[in-house]
Amino acid sequence: MKRILLYATLVIGSIISVFPYLLVVLTAFKTQTQLHSTQPWLPGNPPTTDNLAALLGGEFPHYILNTLLMTLALTIGQLVFTTFAAYAFARLRFRGRDVLFWVFVATMMVPVAVTVIPLFLIMQKLGLINTWGGLLVPYILGTPYGIFLMRQFFRSLPAGLEEAARIDGAGPLTILVRVLLPLCKPALGTLAIITVISSWNSFMWPLIITGGGDETKVITVALAALKVGIGVDYSRIMAGGLIALVPMVAIFIFFQRYIVRSVVLTGLK
Repeated sequence: MKRILLYATLVIGSIISVFPYLLVVLTAFKTQTQLHSTQPWLPGNPPTTDNLAALLGGEFPHYILNTLLMTLALTIGQLVFTTFAAYAFARLRFRGRDVLFWVFVATMMVPVAVTVIPLFLIMQKLGLINTWGGLLVPYILGTPYGIFLMRQFFRSLPAGLEEAARIDGAGPLTILVRVLLPLCKPALGTLAIITVISSWNSFMWPLIITGGGDETKVITVALAALKVGIGVDYSRIMAGGLIALVPMVAIFIFFQRYIVRSVVLTGLK
């Protein structure tokens, strides 16, 4: 009986978790008439691809490309600069190292909305509104969470490896690249997954900094723009949501093992 209750609970929880995604898929293949004349959990009869064709035939592919470029740039920048900063905080000795690190980590408690206005004013003074520089600069140099994660992982590695390399004449950069980084693949994979997901789903900062321009508009901002005006086409919005959802589902399918490992790593470290 306990096992039956357990599986029943898991099945119910799975249905609740999957149901919103099912609605996105079903609604994306309905016309406006079918949307209002059928139950939300029933497919359109017949299904239509007009919504997807209308989006993919317009500017939406350009917004997808912008999102891919932004995600790629932020992920590479996060991995590179975060690794160097974390190594300095974990292994190098300099005055005020620990104080500076914990002050930096304490900024994670500051809500993102608090920093949006100062960041916007800085980007405005630098002339980076509606540019790739304004979109990427505030976050490409690393985040406190990423530095904290990598720093803790570096500290968990045996110090003897670094000492042996130093005896052989290796400098700090050689030790980092050739000795420590090959051992940091789990942490780097975790950081990459977290950065990809957060960058792809980023909305507030791209909405503010792009100023409504199409040159740097990303897919989340484009989806929000579909809801502006009278007579909102929810079928088309769901079609856009489906397009935005597919890459994240693909990442989960192909990197499921690493995602589970990232959850374990972030929980224990």
